[in-house]
Amino acid sequence: MLDMARRWYKRRFSDPDAVSLVLILLFGFITIYFFGHLIAPLLVAIVLAYLLEWPVTKLSNLGLPRTLGVVTVILLFTGLMLMAIFGLVPTIWKQVGNLINDIPNMYAVSQEFVKDIPRKYPDIADIHLVESVMDNMKNKVLVLGENVVKGSLASLVSLAAIAVYLILVPLLVFFLLKDKEEMVGMARGLLPRNRKLANKVWLEMNQQISNYIRGKVLEILIVGGVSYVTFAILDLRYAVLLAVLVGFSVLIPYIGAAAVTVPVAMVGLFQWGLAPQFYWLLIAYGIIQALDGNVLVPILFSEAVNLHPVAIIVSVLVFGGLWGFWGVFFAIPLATLVKAVWHALPSQDESLAPS
Repeated sequence: MLDMARRWYKRRFSDPDAVSLVLILLFGFITIYFFGHLIAPLLVAIVLAYLLEWPVTKLSNLGLPRTLGVVTVILLFTGLMLMAIFGLVPTIWKQVGNLINDIPNMYAVSQEFVKDIPRKYPDIADIHLVESVMDNMKNKVLVLGENVVKGSLASLVSLAAIAVYLILVPLLVFFLLKDKEEMVGMARGLLPRNRKLANKVWLEMNQQISNYIRGKVLEILIVGGVSYVTFAILDLRYAVLLAVLVGFSVLIPYIGAAAVTVPVAMVGLFQWGLAPQFYWLLIAYGIIQALDGNVLVPILFSEAVNLHPVAIIVSVLVFGGLWGFWGVFFAIPLATLVKAVWHALPSQDESLAPS
């Protein structure tokens, strides 16, 4: 067993460049795992810098000085964000309040609906089993309500953190975009000299992360916008709130779409019952998810979709468990990074090849 492990280590890590690559990745993992909460504003700024680098580069190619281009893009982006926040947040907040007020009625309607099942189909469902399930659901709803209240109180404490983000993040984004080359050069000076494989992986992943962040933002806007138009045409209640949920559900591949199906279906069932409108809602929602997974995602993430769905789900679970939201958000790039590193490390054939 030890001999096999020794041969595997020699085969994969005989090259000093491979050792440097693994050490760099190990240092990055330890830094983010143990100090991620401290550098969270920097992580947010890096994501925004990747997102805004493309328009800054375009303005620079048109002859505009980079500093002026950075200021212009940041001001435009901030203006769009403020318009979206002040336009959506009040509506979402109002619909959340209406939904909370409607939850008791929704629970009562669903309780009556479930209790009718044993009467209509006595051979399939047992009334005592149904009552126990409903009591369990009631307890779960009460616990959920208590958690919402506690979360609301805790959110008041986090207002100070939000204020810090609003100040630090724009400053960090500005300097990351303005002094990009200087910072990249400084980072290279801190890395080991034997970093040929690390440079190879970095060049591949840098472009993929940039494309992934832009593609993910576009996917959120497209899926959320199409969902809102669809819900508005069907006259579904809480259309804005549900559309925002559907849009952000694309952050979690496969799992997000399945999770958001529950509130969409519950609201439609409460509003229409088993009327034709409810089935039209399910059909329309299914079409949106199908087009997203089979048309939009392959277009926006042509390289990332080469990963097997099982690999994507496992990466969401693993990296989400390690780094929370950021692990979920970057699950696909991180899975691609693991794949790229594995292929970059020397194989047995390469180690035996003549130099």
